Amino acid sequence: MRKICIATGTRADWGLLSGIAKALDSRDDVELQIVATNMHLSERYGATYREIERDGLHIDYRVLMPADTDSPHDTVVAMSECMRGFADAYETLRPDLLIILGDRYEMLAVASAALIFRIPIAHIAGGTVSEGAYDDSIRHSITKMSHLHLTETEECRRRVIQLGEDPARVFNVGAIGIYNILHIDYMSREELETELGTSIPEKSLFVTFHPATLDSVPPREQCANLLRALDSRPDYKVFFSYPNNDTAGRVIIDMIEQYVAAHPDRAYVRPSYGQRRYLSMLRLMTAVVGNSSSGIVEVPSMHIPTLNIGIRQNGRQRAASVVDCGVSLEEISRGVDRVLSDAEREKARTVQNPYEQPDTLQRIVDVVCHTPLDGITIKPFYNL
Repeated sequence: MRKICIATGTRADWGLLSGIAKALDSRDDVELQIVATNMHLSERYGATYREIERDGLHIDYRVLMPADTDSPHDTVVAMSECMRGFADAYETLRPDLLIILGDRYEMLAVASAALIFRIPIAHIAGGTVSEGAYDDSIRHSITKMSHLHLTETEECRRRVIQLGEDPARVFNVGAIGIYNILHIDYMSREELETELGTSIPEKSLFVTFHPATLDSVPPREQCANLLRALDSRPDYKVFFSYPNNDTAGRVIIDMIEQYVAAHPDRAYVRPSYGQRRYLSMLRLMTAVVGNSSSGIVEVPSMHIPTLNIGIRQNGRQRAASVVDCGVSLEEISRGVDRVLSDAEREKARTVQNPYEQPDTLQRIVDVVCHTPLDGITIKPFYNL
């Protein structure tokens, strides 16, 4: 019996990890462990640990950490609390393998603690690039602490190997978020409108805007420009989700809440939609606007355009349906007009998504369940 632990800190990573968790939980040769932390345990961000429970899964350990991280000091303090909590979790659970997705600061603490406990790590979505956020450095750091690598594209696989990882332990499996798009049971417009308590017109935009933590332009200024640009298209209803609790995230949340309060007929906000609602919403949108990785990795498989704002996702591989723009009011306004144009919408209908593969879930499960773990924590550096 292999004890496999999944660490999850946000609504976004659980939306990607939930299918993997369910597949592992159904196996007779796996004891699944789930540790929830960070935004999952914060009422302000929707207490999304309930999503895990609604999926019929048990949370084995909860690691509390401050969810208000509006300054570098607060973020570092939160990371230290997270690492201390995961020391207790590992001491109690003693997993054989840890699964981590992505690049968030709490996952750097999770991986660092696992390294000291000599717990092998399977890292999902390493090798990608997002030059405008400190997530980029965190992602590559987690790669060096990990032992099995499940990348989203062949380009990402090559980059992980370039970091000195053994090619035999680096697997190009595709993006798990796209597997979810292809297999989820979608909600109808009527179901969504009933659950959300608002209408979803044909002309609708979905907006997720995070702080670009390495950008010299303040998040407040960027968000103000975005909101003013949205004002130029009053014929479109705007659905917002909260940003992550990165440094300055609270500034963006407050601005969005004020905007929605001032435009109740054409704007709506929710801290978290949950995976099924979120993907069902995307099917009904005209376009997606913001700087989230979801707009680049997953939305092209919905065959609608994405407007990617600013430098946060610089360097990330993308489909032709993703339109990039700067952070000034003029650049965002032009970008919004472009993704709403007939030409861009037609292009999105036939676009090929480089992150899409047909058997992502099964390939991930096969790797984490069947790869021998004896001696895996001793890693020679692979020289090109």
